[in-house]
Amino acid sequence: MKIKKQSRREFLKSSVIGVVAIGVLKDTMASEITVPEPDIELIEVTVSELQAGMKSGKFTAKALVEKYLERIREIDPKLRSVIETNPDAIKIAEQMDKERKRGKVRSRLHGIPVLIKDNIDTADRMKTTAGSFALIEAPTPERDAFIVRQLRKSGAVIIGKTNLSEWANFRSTKSISGWSGRGGQTNNPYILDKNPCGSSSGSGVAISANLAAVAVGTETNGSIICPATQSGVVGIKPTLGLVSRSGIIPIAHTQDTAGPMTRTVADAAILLGVLVGEDKRDATTTDSKKGEKDYTKFLDVDGLRGARIGVARQFVGNNAKQKEIFESHLEALNSGGATLIDVTFAEDFGKLGDERLQILLYEFKTNLNKYLAERRSPYKTLADLIKFNEQNKEREMPLFGQELFLQSQSKGDLTEKAYTDAIQKVKRASREEGIDAVVAKDKIDCIVSPAVGRTWSIAAVAGYPYITVPAGLNDGLPVGIAFFGRAFTEPQLIKIAFAFEQKTKLRQTPKFLPKAA
Repeated sequence: MKIKKQSRREFLKSSVIGVVAIGVLKDTMASEITVPEPDIELIEVTVSELQAGMKSGKFTAKALVEKYLERIREIDPKLRSVIETNPDAIKIAEQMDKERKRGKVRSRLHGIPVLIKDNIDTADRMKTTAGSFALIEAPTPERDAFIVRQLRKSGAVIIGKTNLSEWANFRSTKSISGWSGRGGQTNNPYILDKNPCGSSSGSGVAISANLAAVAVGTETNGSIICPATQSGVVGIKPTLGLVSRSGIIPIAHTQDTAGPMTRTVADAAILLGVLVGEDKRDATTTDSKKGEKDYTKFLDVDGLRGARIGVARQFVGNNAKQKEIFESHLEALNSGGATLIDVTFAEDFGKLGDERLQILLYEFKTNLNKYLAERRSPYKTLADLIKFNEQNKEREMPLFGQELFLQSQSKGDLTEKAYTDAIQKVKRASREEGIDAVVAKDKIDCIVSPAVGRTWSIAAVAGYPYITVPAGLNDGLPVGIAFFGRAFTEPQLIKIAFAFEQKTKLRQTPKFLPKAA
């Protein structure tokens, strides 16, 4: 039995539904889901397997795109993870098939269906709105975001955009993870009435539900890592400067980045290599030269052997089940040949919550005003957006307000002492006295912990890399294990994360979805 298809108007009409502040839905239960007949070729399939299928002639990129689009139509009405599909996707896939027939294969992503978050500019027939009705009528961006150009150059087929926490979760102090005015509420694929986390909710949920091969999310503070963890997928937050931010609706230039969200570490490594590159419009990417063109060369099943891994037990928490799960992960690391060393972070970082927020408030106003001016939007400043939201309360603010917008609007420019002092304090606490100090003390390769907020915040503020890998279920919901370290240590992190993944294979397909054979 197939799910009844919804028109776009019906979808938007039904998008504002009863929710509570932590993002728990009360009107949608897992038992209500109806799924189409299993399409075994798509369930948990990897990029390498898809490439092999296209190379052998088993299927074409066009057929693959058509199957994913059909799957989105049939399954996503209950998930609301995809905010819009690309009307040109099949045409692009046909072009990739023609190139392959002529013997041209651009990269490992040639013909591969990809989803991207709806705060990433595309100069095509899709919209870029950050989930807000304010940008629905804005002109199409004049150019693709740099990472979109990288994807297109690689031969990837962008099949749609994913829903998100509106304005990347930076509108209200009471915002709801995965909710946007335009897209409604994204639902957790394991238990539909649970929090999908945000802001890259749609990207995480869509990949977990096998609605595309891979996806791109963006992060300022946990917005890749948290939804990846909650959806049971791999998420990589790269080192600041490895991946360009130009053409991405911003929050904070000292923390913003884009990164892969995939079902496997191998697919994340493939996607990361495509996204990396120097961009003249983003000065931080001069450091991208420190990155790699091919991260797949670090996919080593014996990658744990000889590794020195710091164990941050202080972030495990008091939940007995969580402790038990984490200890089992440590046993897997140890049996794989890693040396585990207990490490401790100074508590100073945890006391800088206000300074960390001030940085975001200052940078958001400056960065967003610049983006809106270049976008030629009818709303050219943050002040304009605040006014729009007030005038459109029923659509934009039925569930929560815009406290962060108002706080940001009240800030001055980036020369103010409150801002410059906060930057110095926070960077010192997260880098020199934080990750750098912990790594240097015991000469470790990386740090392991549960994928929880206190650890991803340290890495986010430092601008350092962080990977989460599926690590089983706790009461039916996914948990993640995190590996993080100093700047530009993605090769080490990928090597260790891949070895852990291959040893444990803890990723589980959401129960309401058909299982792989």
